[in-house]
Amino acid sequence: MEFAIKAIVSGVVIAFASWLSGRSPLLAGFFVALPISTAIVLPMSYIEHGSLTNTVLLAKSIAVAVPLTLAFFLPFVVGDRFGLAFWPAYALAFVCLGGAYGLHRLAMHVLFQASA
Repeated sequence: MEFAIKAIVSGVVIAFASWLSGRSPLLAGFFVALPISTAIVLPMSYIEHGSLTNTVLLAKSIAVAVPLTLAFFLPFVVGDRFGLAFWPAYALAFVCLGGAYGLHRLAMHVLFQASA
């Protein structure tokens, strides 16, 4: 039941953002950029696992990951310069995310001696 509640809350937030993008793409972009998922996940994680140590490590991981995950947008930002169509840019975005994940693992180990 707890999982279902989490899925419903998360789904409503995503559905709202998708709906909002049709009405106001700029506002929807700002809304999606907010740390909404973090605001939902941190208390859910703490309630479920009861571990402040794990919740703090999760928050640190998110703080390191946020700037790195912006790599996803690089193919879209430079795509027009290189004549990239949507689907190749989208695929390349996931390649960029793979590289960002590798950097995240390294940064977490170096900064917090956390095993990934």
